Amino acid sequence: MSEYIIEMLNITKEFYGKKANDNITLQLRQGEVHALLGENGAGKSTLMSVLFGLYQPEAGVIKKNGKEVHIKNPNDANDLNIGMVHQHFKLVEIFTVLDNIILGVEPNRMGFLQKKEARKKVMELSERYGLRVDPDALIEDISVGMQQRVEILKMLYRENEILIFDEPTAVLTPQEIDELMEIMRSFTREGKSILFITHKLKEIMAVADRCTVLRKGKCVGTVNVKETTKEELSRMMVGRNVSFVVEKDEAKAGEVVLDVQGVTVPSRIHKNNAVKDVSFQVRRGEIVCLAGIEGNGQSEFVAALTGLERMSAGRISLCGRDVSAAPIRKRSRLGMSHIPEDRHKHGLILDYTLEENLVLQRYWQPQFQSRGFIRKGEVRQYANHLIDQYDIRAGQGPVTVVRSMSGGNQQKAIIAREIDKGPELLVAVQPTRGLDVGAIEYIHKQLVAQRDAGKAVLLVSLEMDEVMNVSDRILVMYEGEIVGELDPKTTTVEELGLYMAGAKRQSGTEKEGIA
Repeated sequence: MSEYIIEMLNITKEFYGKKANDNITLQLRQGEVHALLGENGAGKSTLMSVLFGLYQPEAGVIKKNGKEVHIKNPNDANDLNIGMVHQHFKLVEIFTVLDNIILGVEPNRMGFLQKKEARKKVMELSERYGLRVDPDALIEDISVGMQQRVEILKMLYRENEILIFDEPTAVLTPQEIDELMEIMRSFTREGKSILFITHKLKEIMAVADRCTVLRKGKCVGTVNVKETTKEELSRMMVGRNVSFVVEKDEAKAGEVVLDVQGVTVPSRIHKNNAVKDVSFQVRRGEIVCLAGIEGNGQSEFVAALTGLERMSAGRISLCGRDVSAAPIRKRSRLGMSHIPEDRHKHGLILDYTLEENLVLQRYWQPQFQSRGFIRKGEVRQYANHLIDQYDIRAGQGPVTVVRSMSGGNQQKAIIAREIDKGPELLVAVQPTRGLDVGAIEYIHKQLVAQRDAGKAVLLVSLEMDEVMNVSDRILVMYEGEIVGELDPKTTTVEELGLYMAGAKRQSGTEKEGIA
């Protein structure tokens, strides 16, 4: 019997004449966690999509247990007990959580759907692995993190033995990430084999046995994780040394840019308010971070702040002007930029080209239109400038359809568009989600540069390292309320975790003392 349960030998996959995978060999052992590491656009998701049958390679062979197999579609992959948690979720938004999990493998008796049995199995899996979900909630009504749990449960429900995780922790909280790492370990103890795509070196060091590194579509090498370091992996990935420390001077806070007073936002899922009487300010020259475990009102607050949702009470002022009822474009014109949590739903028009997406917030300006007609030459020149400046990798450059780009490069496009507007207030929600270490380093420098240029930055993040290293002030949100205002220089990760979990809460006078 072969040493490897899965072998991908000399795989080549091309798009528009450009090799996304160039003669790559990857071998997975039974019962191991094998990490796949690489920059955005390095070809990781493409390679896994070949294994899952979403793409057909131009060259190469796939073997399972030493025997060549032909995977023409995801059904073939499932028949071979290969499952995949996709980076871009494959969910039907108008279906319930339960319906999405069982879709395609619905239990039936004499042609009648047996949902009661399916619900029981899903809830058992949910409890066993700590992936709690509401089986009756519609996908369109739940958070990104909750949708990720649904994707994982879909795979568990099918009892797959080869599990592909494509950026599974990109939208999870630190606590959920720790739980997922333990789930992965339990999978391997059960004899399952895991292919784990991630940008997070800490996770690779914590859970992976071996790691294969890709760079620009080619395999740089495979290493034993216990015999390497984060620094060496980052060098293999980006071809240079990467700094893991955010370098910034002391903040010099100026006048108030964002003034939030008594904001209350109703929940779309239940009768209670998602955001309850939230008040705070963000000043020029500072980065204020709104931290909290997902599902505690941050998403609803940001939606109200940016004009995507109506609030039921409160007042929002931007640069001294009341924008509580202002439409999105007016907020944008007054100086608000928004890097959204869900790049597909609120950040991009996926079937538009990259250059069209890069001018979505500015196409009506004289630079890009004349007498109602788009100045395509100016748009192309502007897009090429941002592509070069932000290292956005797209197969056909500015005319690439955004849907075909990697998630990390889609994120870079949004960040480029929003920062280049020169906003007075930058609302950055999970700005480094799905980005590699080199891109994260670059984005953090951009946020600090905005602060140092006298702009106000509201960062919303679930990443503990990002919260502690990038912020000048931390506001912790729990169950829709601000329960603490912390100084990252004097607090600890453990203390921050207590506030995020609701085990600790400040009084009003304590908050005022920090502000």
